[in-house]
Amino acid sequence: MRPTHPALADAAQRTYWLDDPDRPGPLPSLVGGVEADLVVVGGGYTGLWTALLARERHPGRSVVLVEAGECGGQASGRNGGFAAASLTHGFGNGLERWPDELDVLERLGAANLTGLGADIERLGIDCDWQMSGELTVATAPHHLDELRELAGVMAEHGAEVALLGADETRALVDSPTYLGALHSPGDTALVEPARLAWGLRAVCLAAGVVIHERTRATGLRRSGGGVRLSTAGPEGAGAVRAGQVVLATNAFPSLLRRLRLMTVPVYDHVLMTEPLSASQLASIGWGGRQGVGDASNLFHYYRLTRDDRILWGGYDAVYHYGSRIDASLEQRDTTHTLLAQHFFETFPQLAGLRFTHRWGGVIDTCTRFNAFYGTALSGRVGYALGYTGLGVAATRFGAHVVLDLLEGADNERTRLRMVRERPLPFPPEPLRAAGINLTRWSLARSDSHMGRRNAWLRTLDAAGLGFDS
Repeated sequence: MRPTHPALADAAQRTYWLDDPDRPGPLPSLVGGVEADLVVVGGGYTGLWTALLARERHPGRSVVLVEAGECGGQASGRNGGFAAASLTHGFGNGLERWPDELDVLERLGAANLTGLGADIERLGIDCDWQMSGELTVATAPHHLDELRELAGVMAEHGAEVALLGADETRALVDSPTYLGALHSPGDTALVEPARLAWGLRAVCLAAGVVIHERTRATGLRRSGGGVRLSTAGPEGAGAVRAGQVVLATNAFPSLLRRLRLMTVPVYDHVLMTEPLSASQLASIGWGGRQGVGDASNLFHYYRLTRDDRILWGGYDAVYHYGSRIDASLEQRDTTHTLLAQHFFETFPQLAGLRFTHRWGGVIDTCTRFNAFYGTALSGRVGYALGYTGLGVAATRFGAHVVLDLLEGADNERTRLRMVRERPLPFPPEPLRAAGINLTRWSLARSDSHMGRRNAWLRTLDAAGLGFDS
């Protein structure tokens, strides 16, 4: 179907953040052979942080980064720009999986977020970094009980949280759908995601990292005491001989076959409005410019931009059979129309507002919903994957972890169970698609039945498995 909502009529089918006149031009692809101490595969946040931190740790070591497209062109440049302190995809997920070390994980996550903000300032990256905090809004009565319970447990662990009633919530952001909210003022920052990636790219280049874009990694094998990475690009084949490799390929198929069932790609879809007028902005308040997400299983996330647009995304995360990834899947009329309908149900006072951009992008998820780490080929290869959409800040921590692992470091990070343990793999097709789609259907049914979880969800809860929207 074609979009039926009139607010979508003129929306450009491209990513708002990447549709920027300051977008840098592409760097040359790799042709021929080069040597390096470290080669990083992937030019998103994980790869860029890894390359930069590797040079800062060991200025004498050479680092080469290869990216199949352009740095920041995939998930790192397409997301909502929510930089969360959590390393565990939320407090609840961390409490369920690593209760004994949760306080340590929360402390390390807070320090990582603070460090990220300090690095952005130190490195002079223009990405509109704002420590905004976040509101998790209740839009159904059962959300209030769930948020009340969560707030109590978080407070017991020292978190700064406040449970707000409907009037208090609507005084911050005004929507007739709000029944209350959990306010976390210190655990989320907002950022312009593509500009953060481009800033890291520029800093990497200034630090001596050699970056080759439009260079697809095609093979990886041992070579003497190191590894050989083969590549392909528009101008021909290339190769890097290196002592070590870091794989930072997010949702895209890994060069290590053992990792290919550890994650699945899902498509997230997003809308961006035109700038709000002063009267439109006054009608919703939002003076604190907090990031907002609702408390449903299939949730929306939204925020203001520096020029007072509203980014509105989430809800309808989509898995395509066979873990298919294709640029044609980034536009989905049914999902974008549904998002537009939900937007005006949330903010009816903005009737008549238009969307200027609509897009989608692929993220990776794993069965524990947050990043996992490891090494391969006798310690020559390191990897960090599985951020499940919460990687804007956590990738910086992940880069430190993967470098620690390659160095054989014994420290607080590498001793974490979260770092030492691996998630269970997804099953092969057709069981993979059947399980994911049944889980998504069950989550939607739970949302419409006062949070009641059916037998399938209870089984997944008991097994510590599931599929996070």
